[in-house]
Amino acid sequence: MDASLVIIQLLNGMQLGVLLFLVCAGLTLVFGIMDFINLAHGAFYMIGAYVCGTITALTGNFVIGVILGIPLTLAVGYLTELSVVRRLYQRDHLDHVLATFGLILIFDTGVHLIWGAGGMAIPLPEWLDSQIRPTDDIVIPTYRVMIILVGLAVAAGLYYVVTKTRVGMLIRAGASNRTMVEALGVDIKKLFTLVFAAGAAIAGLAGMMISPITEASIGMGNEIIIVAFVVIIIGGIGSIKGAFVGALIVGLIDTLGRSYLDQFLKLFMGAENAETAAPAISAMLVYILMAIVLAVRPQGLFPPKVR
Repeated sequence: MDASLVIIQLLNGMQLGVLLFLVCAGLTLVFGIMDFINLAHGAFYMIGAYVCGTITALTGNFVIGVILGIPLTLAVGYLTELSVVRRLYQRDHLDHVLATFGLILIFDTGVHLIWGAGGMAIPLPEWLDSQIRPTDDIVIPTYRVMIILVGLAVAAGLYYVVTKTRVGMLIRAGASNRTMVEALGVDIKKLFTLVFAAGAAIAGLAGMMISPITEASIGMGNEIIIVAFVVIIIGGIGSIKGAFVGALIVGLIDTLGRSYLDQFLKLFMGAENAETAAPAISAMLVYILMAIVLAVRPQGLFPPKVR
């Protein structure tokens, strides 16, 4: 096995992991604190990509697109919570699923009307569209390293906010006992709005980070939301640490499974059968892991301390 290729695949797995974490961070807090199932969370991932792409096209600067795109995506999340989501907190989970599925259709149709059916390619500045060569055999795209660094910075920032600040204390308390927090005089509606909007902005940031690689497209958030729910179930609902560790685990398993599972299976079966079975099995690996975690530790690997 080529060591340089393994290192590159590990970095690709980390990149996927930090992108999943950016999507899952807000989702796990919304689910853990509000007990609200938001299937439309991936729509903010899509909106962030399109908003960033539009600003980049207007200014010719991807960095400005990201800087301005984050507060604009936050505003979309704020208005969504205020106009639709706030009315659903006291409803059961079936109503959450139906309403947020409707939001997916609304957001997808809105993007179609504003930006059209085609995807949107987002160019990178020259200093990001380059390569790093730590050795002659290892070539790493600079932008992929930047994605990992941004994801780690957001994770560190969220960890600090959640564990070291008053807002974080309220978030953790809300995840543990929402009724008691409200009884103590905390304006739970403002807390919910803050968490929902911040989660939307972070998911939008993930969309902005991935769009120069894949392009912004209608429904791109629908593809990642299922894996995001898998991540928060593995990590523990309501836990930032769980979302981060779970996202890295899922990212590495998915990337390495697709790259090397066929070679592993060849140890036990013929080459043709291994190459046929490997893609199907690799697609199921993260769901198999989720099933194992649910069977052994149903609260997740790193649940909030008190639930």
